[in-house]
Amino acid sequence: MKKHDLASGSNDEGSGRRRQILEIAAQLFAKKGYRGTSMRDIGEQAGVLGGSLYHHIKSKDALFVELHNAALDAAESSILQAIRPHDEPWARLTSACATLLDIQLAPDSRTMPMMNDFREVPDAVREQLVARRDRFEGVFRSLVADLPLPPHIDRSIYRNLLLSQLNSASDWYRARRLSPGQIAAQIVSIFRHE
Repeated sequence: MKKHDLASGSNDEGSGRRRQILEIAAQLFAKKGYRGTSMRDIGEQAGVLGGSLYHHIKSKDALFVELHNAALDAAESSILQAIRPHDEPWARLTSACATLLDIQLAPDSRTMPMMNDFREVPDAVREQLVARRDRFEGVFRSLVADLPLPPHIDRSIYRNLLLSQLNSASDWYRARRLSPGQIAAQIVSIFRHE
């Protein structure tokens, strides 16, 4: 790929180029993690000269936060759309879990690596990521609040255990055995004590 100067060209060309850089950066962060990805790596993969990269990208930290938040925004939007047709609380939870697993277990998923790379980032970046993740988890907080659980069940612990199960599925998931939807149904069934 030929090296480009991002400062030249039209706004449409610049925004298209920026989208390309964001896509490349997301792939690199998902594959190599925050610490393993440098701005130089992103520039080389995008065919962009070093100084030109900063025309559209403020910093590695800002880029990672932007990509992380965009991944969570897309996941949250998909989950809200999936649960909208359901009225019954368990059906809503199952649909939300299935949607989240579909996103996370997709072979090209960038949501999962972006959501779980908090240990590698500077403290100021981590605070931003945690704040956005907490807003995302508000969807599940609301879903769990609507469940007909026994009064002795702490809903915060319940929600955290559920999300831990969903977020760790990529560690053990093997395609072809069960679909993400079937896994979600199994997880919810276990959490219902059925």
